[in-house]
This record gives sequence, structure tokens and C-alpha cells, in this order.
Amino acid sequence: MHATEAVKTKLDIREFSDLPVPAAVKLAVLEAARLTQSGTNSQHWRFILLQDPKSLKTLGEDSSWGGWVAGSNFAVVVCTDPKKSYHMIDAGRAVQDMQLTAWDNGVGSGVFTGLKAPEIARDFGVPEDLSPTIAVGFGYPKKKLLGRKNRKPLAEVAFLEKFGGSLSSLQP
Repeated sequence: MHATEAVKTKLDIREFSDLPVPAAVKLAVLEAARLTQSGTNSQHWRFILLQDPKSLKTLGEDSSWGGWVAGSNFAVVVCTDPKKSYHMIDAGRAVQDMQLTAWDNGVGSGVFTGLKAPEIARDFGVPEDLSPTIAVGFGYPKKKLLGRKNRKPLAEVAFLEKFGGSLSSLQP
């Protein structure tokens, strides 16, 4: 799948089938995270892959609204160094690369924040210098996805030269 096609068709999902995701796909997802760019090439993020159903349930309980992750095949908790001013940007970049790699392998995903950092640190051994920033649940979609997105027109969200500047000169 080309990157543009993945971006066009990838949807967040929160309902997963019971079909197990192969270890090779899980490793590919982690490798995508590892290869992601980071501010000043600091590579300060760390990734915890959870696949035990008890761990997934605990992760769901350790968040404000991520209970659905208990039904996923696996999840990745992204931990970052909060002293880095760009740590949330780096977490987001890694998450997107993981999600697109998963989608390229037919595996869906959903993101959630609202993580209860002290509980996650305690339950999953996160060192004090890192903070659980975001988590992603992965698995094969329970329902067939059509890949349709309801998005605003490009001219409504993107501009040329200044806010409100028309993109018409870029049209072929």
C-alpha cells in the first residue's frame, strides 16, 4: 500500500476481532516507532508492547477513557521525556508511523490519551524520568471498514502565504 493510500483509508477503530496479530507484524510496528524522527535526534521515547489480556485490561483501567483497549490484540504505550519541549510531538510522530505500518499489514488501531501516569508507571515499570504520553490499541478490525473519511475540503483548512490565502493558484 502506498503511503498516500494508507493515509486516505486508515480509520481509528476500537472494536477488534479475536484473530491474533502475528509477532512479525508487532515487531514491524515497533520498528516503525524506532525509525521515526525525533527532535534533535534525541530518540528519547520508549515503547512498551502489551499483549497479555491482563495487561491490556490494566492499561484500560489506568486511563480515563481507554477501557476499549482491553479488547485489542496488543497495545503500545509511548513514554517520553517530559523535559524535552517537543516530547508530545515526537510521541505523535511515532504513533502515526506505528499506525500506518499496522494498517499496511491490515491491522487497525485506535489512539487514546487520558493516561493516569502514576498508575501506568507503577503497573508497567516506567522509570521516573519518563512519562506515559499516549497509547495505541491494535488488532484486526471486527467489522469491515470502508475507509471513507468525512473531512472538510482542503481549501477550508489549508492556505497559501497567509491565513485565508486561496490555494487556487496551485490548481492544475
